[in-house]
Amino acid sequence: MSERYGCGSSEGVKLVFPCSEGSDVGELTDRAARRLDQNGTAQMDCLAGVGGRVSGIVKTTEAAGQHLAIDGCPAGCASKTLELAGVSPFRHVCVTDPGFEKGRTDVTDDAIAEVVRITEQALRVA
Repeated sequence: MSERYGCGSSEGVKLVFPCSEGSDVGELTDRAARRLDQNGTAQMDCLAGVGGRVSGIVKTTEAAGQHLAIDGCPAGCASKTLELAGVSPFRHVCVTDPGFEKGRTDVTDDAIAEVVRITEQALRVA
């Protein structure tokens, strides 16, 4: 298990920040990020902690090798939070781009797997 929140080196760590909003597509971002964390592809981290400037979370974020915002819809809350916190550079995925619709998406294993596939691809792009 990797060290978190400033307790060790985060260099080279890939962090994902899902919007985790109160809608179906937000749940989809959250569940995909958890799966990425569980399978070791990337570490899910706390978007609210970044926005709230929680020191340990900020240090971990600053030290990470890659950052990925996963937004549920075009409002872009995750990416806007990272921008306002000065996290740069970061990659961005919005789950409505490949066709998931806010208010009309069933959060199924297949949907989660598709978002995981898309986010893994975004993390591989140099």
